[in-house]
Amino acid sequence: MKMEEMVLISVDDHVIEPPTVFDHHIPARWADRAPRLRVDEATGMQNWVWEAGVAITPFICAVVTLPPEEWGYDPGTLAEMRPGCWDSDLRVRDMDANGVLASMCFPSFAGMAGNFFAESADRELAYACLQAYNDWHIDEWAGSHPGRFIPLPISPIWDPRLAAEEVVRVARKGATAITFSEAPESFGYPSIHSGEWDPFFAACCDEDVTVAIHIASSKTQNPAEQPDVPVEVSSTLPCWNALACAANLLWSKSLVKFPDLKIALSEGGTSWVPGFLDRMERQFSLQKWMKSDLGGLTPTEMWHRHFLGCFICDPSGLLLRDRIGIDNIAYEVDYPHSDCTFPGSPEELWEHLEFAKCSDVEIDKITHVNAARFLRFDPFEKRTRSESTVGALRSTASDVDLRVRSKADYKKSYEETYGSIA
Repeated sequence: MKMEEMVLISVDDHVIEPPTVFDHHIPARWADRAPRLRVDEATGMQNWVWEAGVAITPFICAVVTLPPEEWGYDPGTLAEMRPGCWDSDLRVRDMDANGVLASMCFPSFAGMAGNFFAESADRELAYACLQAYNDWHIDEWAGSHPGRFIPLPISPIWDPRLAAEEVVRVARKGATAITFSEAPESFGYPSIHSGEWDPFFAACCDEDVTVAIHIASSKTQNPAEQPDVPVEVSSTLPCWNALACAANLLWSKSLVKFPDLKIALSEGGTSWVPGFLDRMERQFSLQKWMKSDLGGLTPTEMWHRHFLGCFICDPSGLLLRDRIGIDNIAYEVDYPHSDCTFPGSPEELWEHLEFAKCSDVEIDKITHVNAARFLRFDPFEKRTRSESTVGALRSTASDVDLRVRSKADYKKSYEETYGSIA
Protein backbone atom coordinates (compact mmCIF):
# COMPACT_ATOMS: atom_id res chain seq x y z
CA MET A 1 0.00 0.00 0.00
CA LYS A 2 1.06 3.56 -0.67
CA MET A 3 0.19 6.58 1.46
CA GLU A 4 -2.19 7.85 -1.23
CA GLU A 5 -4.14 4.58 -1.05
CA MET A 6 -5.09 4.91 2.61
CA VAL A 7 -8.73 5.54 3.58
CA LEU A 8 -8.94 7.82 6.62
CA ILE A 9 -11.80 8.10 9.12
CA SER A 10 -11.18 10.58 11.92
CA VAL A 11 -13.02 9.53 15.07
CA ASP A 12 -12.32 12.80 16.86
CA ASP A 13 -12.63 16.25 15.35
CA HIS A 14 -14.48 19.32 16.64
CA VAL A 15 -17.11 21.72 15.41
CA ILE A 16 -17.05 25.40 16.33
CA GLU A 17 -20.77 26.04 16.41
CA PRO A 18 -22.20 28.80 14.18
CA PRO A 19 -24.80 31.25 15.56
CA THR A 20 -27.67 29.44 13.81
CA VAL A 21 -27.58 26.27 15.96
CA PHE A 22 -30.95 26.85 17.63
CA ASP A 23 -32.72 28.82 14.90
CA HIS A 24 -34.64 25.96 13.32
CA HIS A 25 -34.75 23.32 16.04
CA ILE A 26 -35.76 24.84 19.38
CA PRO A 27 -39.52 24.62 20.15
CA ALA A 28 -41.27 28.00 20.03
CA ARG A 29 -41.94 28.04 23.77
CA TRP A 30 -38.20 27.98 24.48
CA ALA A 31 -36.95 30.09 21.57
CA ASP A 32 -36.44 33.29 23.58
CA ARG A 33 -34.49 31.43 26.27
CA ALA A 34 -32.10 29.43 24.09
CA PRO A 35 -28.37 30.25 24.13
CA ARG A 36 -27.25 32.93 21.68
CA LEU A 37 -23.83 33.77 20.29
CA ARG A 38 -23.16 37.39 21.19
CA VAL A 39 -20.24 39.81 21.03
CA ASP A 40 -19.11 41.15 24.39
CA GLU A 41 -18.76 44.89 23.81
CA ALA A 42 -16.11 45.20 26.50
CA THR A 43 -13.80 42.47 25.18
CA GLY A 44 -14.86 42.05 21.54
CA MET A 45 -15.14 38.30 22.18
CA GLN A 46 -18.02 36.17 20.92
CA ASN A 47 -19.56 34.14 23.74
CA TRP A 48 -22.56 31.86 24.01
CA VAL A 49 -24.89 33.55 26.48
CA TRP A 50 -28.13 32.47 28.13
CA GLU A 51 -29.87 32.77 31.46
CA ALA A 52 -27.83 29.93 32.95
CA GLY A 53 -24.56 31.72 32.32
CA VAL A 54 -21.90 32.32 29.71
CA ALA A 55 -19.77 29.89 27.76
CA ILE A 56 -16.55 31.50 26.64
CA THR A 57 -16.29 29.79 23.28
CA PRO A 58 -13.05 27.80 23.23
CA PHE A 59 -11.79 29.34 20.01
CA ILE A 60 -8.35 27.97 20.75
CA CYS A 61 -9.80 25.01 18.85
CA ALA A 62 -9.40 27.11 15.72
CA VAL A 63 -5.69 27.87 15.78
CA VAL A 64 -4.71 25.14 13.35
CA THR A 65 -3.76 27.47 10.48
CA LEU A 66 -2.77 30.54 12.46
CA PRO A 67 0.90 31.50 12.72
CA PRO A 68 2.45 29.88 15.82
CA GLU A 69 3.08 33.28 17.39
CA GLU A 70 -0.71 33.83 17.48
CA TRP A 71 -1.55 30.46 19.06
CA GLY A 72 -1.41 31.83 22.56
CA TYR A 73 -4.06 34.40 21.73
CA ASP A 74 -7.32 32.69 20.92
CA PRO A 75 -9.37 33.99 18.01
CA GLY A 76 -12.10 36.06 19.63
CA THR A 77 -14.75 35.61 16.95
CA LEU A 78 -15.75 33.29 14.14
CA ALA A 79 -14.34 35.87 11.74
CA GLU A 80 -10.79 35.33 13.02
CA MET A 81 -10.53 31.63 12.29
CA ARG A 82 -10.49 29.27 9.35
CA PRO A 83 -14.08 29.03 8.04
CA GLY A 84 -13.88 25.24 7.94
CA CYS A 85 -14.11 25.36 11.74
CA TRP A 86 -17.79 26.37 11.63
CA ASP A 87 -18.98 25.99 8.02
CA SER A 88 -19.73 22.35 7.11
CA ASP A 89 -19.31 22.96 3.37
CA LEU A 90 -15.84 24.36 3.89
CA ARG A 91 -15.03 21.71 6.49
CA VAL A 92 -15.59 19.04 3.87
CA ARG A 93 -13.28 20.88 1.50
CA ASP A 94 -10.63 20.92 4.24
CA MET A 95 -11.20 17.20 4.74
CA ASP A 96 -10.67 16.66 1.02
CA ALA A 97 -7.43 18.63 1.11
CA ASN A 98 -6.29 16.55 4.08
CA GLY A 99 -7.32 13.26 2.49
CA VAL A 100 -9.92 12.49 5.18
CA LEU A 101 -13.06 10.67 4.06
CA ALA A 102 -15.20 10.96 7.20
CA SER A 103 -15.20 12.81 10.51
CA MET A 104 -16.92 12.54 13.89
CA CYS A 105 -17.09 15.96 15.53
CA PHE A 106 -17.30 16.68 19.26
CA PRO A 107 -19.02 19.86 20.50
CA SER A 108 -17.20 23.00 21.59
CA PHE A 109 -19.27 25.55 23.55
CA ALA A 110 -21.61 22.81 24.79
CA GLY A 111 -18.72 21.02 26.51
CA MET A 112 -17.28 17.63 25.58
CA ALA A 113 -20.03 15.95 27.59
CA GLY A 114 -22.76 18.58 27.23
CA ASN A 115 -22.11 20.08 30.65
CA PHE A 116 -23.02 23.58 29.41
CA PHE A 117 -26.68 22.56 29.22
CA ALA A 118 -26.48 20.85 32.60
CA GLU A 119 -25.75 24.22 34.23
CA SER A 120 -29.34 25.37 33.79
CA ALA A 121 -31.52 25.08 36.89
CA ASP A 122 -34.53 24.72 34.59
CA ARG A 123 -34.18 21.12 33.49
CA GLU A 124 -36.97 21.38 30.94
CA LEU A 125 -35.15 24.25 29.25
CA ALA A 126 -31.85 22.38 29.45
CA TYR A 127 -33.28 19.28 27.83
CA ALA A 128 -35.08 21.26 25.13
CA CYS A 129 -31.84 23.05 24.24
CA LEU A 130 -29.83 19.84 24.29
CA GLN A 131 -32.31 18.13 21.99
CA ALA A 132 -32.29 21.14 19.66
CA TYR A 133 -28.48 21.03 19.60
CA ASN A 134 -28.56 17.33 18.76
CA ASP A 135 -31.09 17.87 15.98
CA TRP A 136 -28.91 20.63 14.52
CA HIS A 137 -25.84 18.42 14.70
CA ILE A 138 -27.53 15.41 13.11
CA ASP A 139 -29.74 17.16 10.56
CA GLU A 140 -27.61 20.15 9.56
CA TRP A 141 -23.96 19.60 10.42
CA ALA A 142 -23.77 15.87 9.66
CA GLY A 143 -26.76 15.80 7.34
CA SER A 144 -25.33 18.46 5.03
CA HIS A 145 -22.88 15.98 3.50
CA PRO A 146 -24.05 12.34 3.77
CA GLY A 147 -21.17 9.93 3.98
CA ARG A 148 -18.70 12.55 5.23
CA PHE A 149 -19.77 13.03 8.86
CA ILE A 150 -20.59 10.55 11.61
CA PRO A 151 -23.23 12.20 13.85
CA LEU A 152 -22.28 12.66 17.51
CA PRO A 153 -25.13 13.92 19.70
CA ILE A 154 -24.78 14.90 23.36
CA SER A 155 -26.23 13.00 26.32
CA PRO A 156 -27.99 14.80 29.22
CA ILE A 157 -25.44 13.87 31.86
CA TRP A 158 -27.57 15.18 34.71
CA ASP A 159 -30.20 12.43 34.40
CA PRO A 160 -29.50 8.77 33.48
CA ARG A 161 -33.16 8.19 32.58
CA LEU A 162 -33.23 11.14 30.19
CA ALA A 163 -29.87 10.04 28.81
CA ALA A 164 -31.35 6.63 28.00
CA GLU A 165 -34.35 8.25 26.32
CA GLU A 166 -32.10 10.51 24.25
CA VAL A 167 -30.10 7.51 23.07
CA VAL A 168 -33.28 5.98 21.68
CA ARG A 169 -34.41 9.26 20.12
CA VAL A 170 -31.14 10.08 18.34
CA ALA A 171 -30.64 6.48 17.26
CA ARG A 172 -33.95 6.75 15.42
CA LYS A 173 -32.46 9.76 13.63
CA GLY A 174 -29.42 7.77 12.53
CA ALA A 175 -26.89 8.43 15.30
CA THR A 176 -24.55 5.56 16.12
CA ALA A 177 -22.57 7.27 18.91
CA ILE A 178 -23.29 9.63 21.81
CA THR A 179 -21.06 11.61 24.17
CA PHE A 180 -20.51 10.84 27.85
CA SER A 181 -18.26 12.13 30.62
CA GLU A 182 -15.05 10.47 31.73
CA ALA A 183 -16.11 11.19 35.34
CA PRO A 184 -19.78 12.26 35.71
CA GLU A 185 -19.41 12.31 39.49
CA SER A 186 -17.02 15.27 39.13
CA PHE A 187 -20.05 17.38 38.12
CA GLY A 188 -22.07 16.07 41.08
CA TYR A 189 -23.90 13.39 39.11
CA PRO A 190 -23.95 9.61 39.77
CA SER A 191 -20.64 7.82 39.38
CA ILE A 192 -19.90 4.97 37.02
CA HIS A 193 -19.90 2.58 40.01
CA SER A 194 -23.31 3.59 41.34
CA GLY A 195 -25.22 1.50 38.84
CA GLU A 196 -27.48 4.45 38.10
CA TRP A 197 -26.14 4.75 34.55
CA ASP A 198 -27.25 1.22 33.69
CA PRO A 199 -30.41 2.43 31.88
CA PHE A 200 -28.19 4.60 29.68
CA PHE A 201 -25.78 1.74 29.00
CA ALA A 202 -28.69 -0.61 28.34
CA ALA A 203 -30.15 1.80 25.80
CA CYS A 204 -26.76 2.11 24.08
CA CYS A 205 -26.59 -1.68 23.78
CA ASP A 206 -30.19 -2.01 22.62
CA GLU A 207 -29.68 0.64 19.93
CA ASP A 208 -26.07 -0.36 19.16
CA VAL A 209 -24.83 3.15 19.97
CA THR A 210 -21.18 3.64 20.96
CA VAL A 211 -20.34 5.71 24.06
CA ALA A 212 -17.80 8.34 22.99
CA ILE A 213 -15.75 9.74 25.89
CA HIS A 214 -13.37 12.61 25.22
CA ILE A 215 -10.50 13.59 27.48
CA ALA A 216 -11.22 16.69 29.61
CA SER A 217 -14.93 15.84 29.73
CA SER A 218 -14.96 16.13 33.52
CA LYS A 219 -14.04 18.49 36.35
CA THR A 220 -11.49 16.11 37.81
CA GLN A 221 -8.67 18.11 39.38
CA ASN A 222 -5.61 18.30 37.22
CA PRO A 223 -2.15 18.77 38.83
CA ALA A 224 -1.46 21.24 36.05
CA GLU A 225 -4.03 23.59 37.57
CA GLN A 226 -1.86 24.19 40.61
CA PRO A 227 0.01 27.51 40.93
CA ASP A 228 3.18 28.07 38.90
CA VAL A 229 2.68 25.00 36.71
CA PRO A 230 3.83 25.69 33.11
CA VAL A 231 1.21 25.63 30.36
CA GLU A 232 3.10 22.74 28.77
CA VAL A 233 2.03 20.56 31.70
CA SER A 234 -1.65 21.34 31.25
CA SER A 235 -1.28 20.64 27.54
CA THR A 236 0.26 17.19 27.96
CA LEU A 237 -1.45 15.63 30.98
CA PRO A 238 -5.12 15.38 29.93
CA CYS A 239 -4.47 12.44 27.60
CA TRP A 240 -3.88 10.28 30.65
CA ASN A 241 -7.39 11.02 31.89
CA ALA A 242 -8.34 8.18 29.56
CA LEU A 243 -6.39 5.73 31.75
CA ALA A 244 -8.38 6.54 34.88
CA CYS A 245 -11.60 6.51 32.89
CA ALA A 246 -10.77 3.09 31.43
CA ALA A 247 -9.89 1.70 34.88
CA ASN A 248 -13.19 2.87 36.36
CA LEU A 249 -15.17 1.42 33.49
CA LEU A 250 -13.25 -1.85 33.36
CA TRP A 251 -13.76 -2.55 37.07
CA SER A 252 -17.35 -1.35 37.09
CA LYS A 253 -20.13 -3.92 37.26
CA SER A 254 -21.79 -2.33 34.25
CA LEU A 255 -19.43 -3.88 31.71
CA VAL A 256 -20.25 -7.32 33.07
CA LYS A 257 -23.97 -6.53 32.82
CA PHE A 258 -23.67 -5.16 29.30
CA PRO A 259 -21.24 -7.28 27.29
CA ASP A 260 -22.19 -5.51 24.06
CA LEU A 261 -21.35 -2.00 25.28
CA LYS A 262 -18.83 -0.21 23.03
CA ILE A 263 -16.67 2.65 24.35
CA ALA A 264 -14.44 4.96 22.32
CA LEU A 265 -11.78 6.81 24.34
CA SER A 266 -11.23 9.89 22.21
CA GLU A 267 -7.87 11.67 22.17
CA GLY A 268 -6.57 9.43 24.92
CA GLY A 269 -3.93 7.83 22.74
CA THR A 270 -2.92 4.17 22.97
CA SER A 271 0.70 3.96 24.12
CA TRP A 272 -0.39 3.74 27.78
CA VAL A 273 -2.65 0.74 27.13
CA PRO A 274 -0.03 -2.07 27.31
CA GLY A 275 1.24 -0.94 30.73
CA PHE A 276 -2.34 -0.38 31.87
CA LEU A 277 -3.28 -3.93 30.87
CA ASP A 278 -0.16 -5.33 32.53
CA ARG A 279 -1.18 -3.68 35.80
CA MET A 280 -4.81 -4.75 35.44
CA GLU A 281 -3.76 -8.36 34.82
CA ARG A 282 -1.45 -8.38 37.86
CA GLN A 283 -4.17 -6.86 40.02
CA PHE A 284 -6.65 -9.44 38.80
CA SER A 285 -4.42 -12.49 39.17
CA LEU A 286 -2.46 -11.59 42.34
CA GLN A 287 -4.99 -9.81 44.56
CA LYS A 288 -7.30 -12.80 44.81
CA TRP A 289 -8.64 -11.65 48.17
CA MET A 290 -10.58 -8.90 46.39
CA LYS A 291 -12.65 -11.52 44.54
CA SER A 292 -12.72 -9.40 41.38
CA ASP A 293 -15.38 -10.57 38.95
CA LEU A 294 -15.17 -9.66 35.27
CA GLY A 295 -17.80 -12.14 34.17
CA GLY A 296 -15.33 -14.87 33.38
CA LEU A 297 -13.00 -12.64 31.36
CA THR A 298 -9.54 -11.28 32.06
CA PRO A 299 -8.88 -7.51 32.04
CA THR A 300 -7.25 -7.80 28.63
CA GLU A 301 -10.27 -9.64 27.28
CA MET A 302 -12.55 -6.97 28.72
CA TRP A 303 -10.49 -4.28 27.01
CA HIS A 304 -10.63 -6.10 23.69
CA ARG A 305 -14.38 -6.62 23.99
CA HIS A 306 -15.40 -3.06 24.90
CA PHE A 307 -12.82 -0.36 24.09
CA LEU A 308 -11.55 1.58 21.11
CA GLY A 309 -8.33 3.50 21.74
CA CYS A 310 -8.09 6.64 19.59
CA PHE A 311 -4.84 8.41 18.73
CA ILE A 312 -3.61 11.46 16.82
CA CYS A 313 0.11 10.72 16.92
CA ASP A 314 1.23 7.61 18.80
CA PRO A 315 4.21 5.78 17.26
CA SER A 316 4.88 3.86 20.49
CA GLY A 317 1.31 2.60 20.48
CA LEU A 318 1.72 1.36 16.91
CA LEU A 319 4.84 -0.57 17.92
CA LEU A 320 2.81 -2.25 20.68
CA ARG A 321 -0.33 -2.74 18.59
CA ASP A 322 -0.52 -6.49 19.23
CA ARG A 323 -0.72 -5.94 22.99
CA ILE A 324 -3.32 -3.20 22.57
CA GLY A 325 -5.29 -5.25 20.06
CA ILE A 326 -5.14 -4.45 16.37
CA ASP A 327 -8.94 -4.38 16.34
CA ASN A 328 -9.02 -1.79 19.14
CA ILE A 329 -7.10 1.11 17.58
CA ALA A 330 -8.49 4.02 15.54
CA TYR A 331 -7.07 7.19 14.04
CA GLU A 332 -8.14 10.77 14.63
CA VAL A 333 -7.09 14.13 13.19
CA ASP A 334 -8.43 16.45 15.96
CA TYR A 335 -9.22 19.25 13.50
CA PRO A 336 -9.06 22.15 14.27
CA HIS A 337 -7.23 21.92 17.59
CA SER A 338 -3.61 23.02 17.82
CA ASP A 339 -2.62 19.38 18.39
CA CYS A 340 -3.92 18.25 15.00
CA THR A 341 -1.81 17.61 11.90
CA PHE A 342 -3.95 19.31 9.24
CA PRO A 343 -3.19 19.63 6.38
CA GLY A 344 -0.44 16.99 6.57
CA SER A 345 -2.19 14.25 8.52
CA PRO A 346 -1.56 11.46 5.98
CA GLU A 347 2.15 12.23 5.80
CA GLU A 348 2.69 12.06 9.58
CA LEU A 349 0.53 8.96 9.99
CA TRP A 350 2.24 7.18 7.10
CA GLU A 351 5.68 7.87 8.56
CA HIS A 352 4.66 6.20 11.82
CA LEU A 353 2.90 3.27 10.12
CA GLU A 354 6.07 2.60 8.14
CA PHE A 355 8.20 2.96 11.27
CA ALA A 356 6.07 0.31 12.99
CA LYS A 357 6.15 -1.91 9.88
CA CYS A 358 2.35 -2.23 9.77
CA SER A 359 0.92 -4.55 7.14
CA ASP A 360 -1.72 -3.45 4.64
CA VAL A 361 -4.39 -5.27 6.65
CA GLU A 362 -3.27 -3.53 9.84
CA ILE A 363 -3.20 -0.16 8.13
CA ASP A 364 -6.77 -0.60 6.94
CA LYS A 365 -7.93 -1.53 10.44
CA ILE A 366 -6.21 1.44 12.05
CA THR A 367 -7.24 4.00 9.45
CA HIS A 368 -10.91 3.09 8.91
CA VAL A 369 -12.05 -0.52 9.42
CA ASN A 370 -12.11 -0.45 13.24
CA ALA A 371 -13.83 2.94 13.33
CA ALA A 372 -16.41 1.83 10.78
CA ARG A 373 -17.18 -1.29 12.83
CA PHE A 374 -17.48 0.51 16.17
CA LEU A 375 -19.59 3.30 14.70
CA ARG A 376 -21.63 1.23 12.23
CA PHE A 377 -20.49 3.47 9.42
CA ASP A 378 -20.20 2.27 5.85
CA PRO A 379 -17.36 4.33 4.34
CA PHE A 380 -18.14 3.14 0.84
CA GLU A 381 -21.91 3.61 0.83
CA LYS A 382 -21.72 6.89 -1.10
CA ARG A 383 -18.53 6.30 -3.09
CA THR A 384 -16.19 3.49 -4.02
CA ARG A 385 -13.00 2.79 -2.17
CA SER A 386 -10.93 4.13 -5.04
CA GLU A 387 -12.84 7.40 -4.77
CA SER A 388 -12.34 7.51 -0.98
CA THR A 389 -8.58 7.35 -0.71
CA VAL A 390 -6.23 10.09 0.40
CA GLY A 391 -5.05 10.57 -3.16
CA ALA A 392 -8.52 10.65 -4.70
CA LEU A 393 -9.86 13.19 -2.21
CA ARG A 394 -6.83 15.43 -2.49
CA SER A 395 -7.10 15.40 -6.28
CA THR A 396 -10.42 17.23 -5.94
CA ALA A 397 -9.08 19.90 -3.58
CA SER A 398 -6.26 21.62 -5.43
CA ASP A 399 -8.15 24.90 -5.08
CA VAL A 400 -8.31 24.79 -1.27
CA ASP A 401 -6.23 27.56 0.30
CA LEU A 402 -3.87 25.95 2.80
CA ARG A 403 -1.83 29.01 3.63
CA VAL A 404 -1.01 29.89 7.23
CA ARG A 405 -2.94 33.13 7.74
CA SER A 406 -3.21 35.67 10.54
CA LYS A 407 -6.38 36.45 12.47
CA ALA A 408 -6.48 39.84 10.78
CA ASP A 409 -6.35 38.21 7.35
CA TYR A 410 -9.16 35.80 8.22
CA LYS A 411 -11.23 38.67 9.57
CA LYS A 412 -10.76 40.68 6.40
CA SER A 413 -11.92 37.75 4.25
CA TYR A 414 -14.89 37.19 6.53
CA GLU A 415 -16.04 40.80 6.36
CA GLU A 416 -15.68 40.81 2.57
CA THR A 417 -17.98 37.77 2.38
CA TYR A 418 -20.42 38.19 5.28
CA GLY A 419 -20.02 41.75 6.51
CA SER A 420 -19.08 42.77 10.04
CA ILE A 421 -19.37 40.15 12.79
CA ALA A 422 -22.73 40.40 14.60
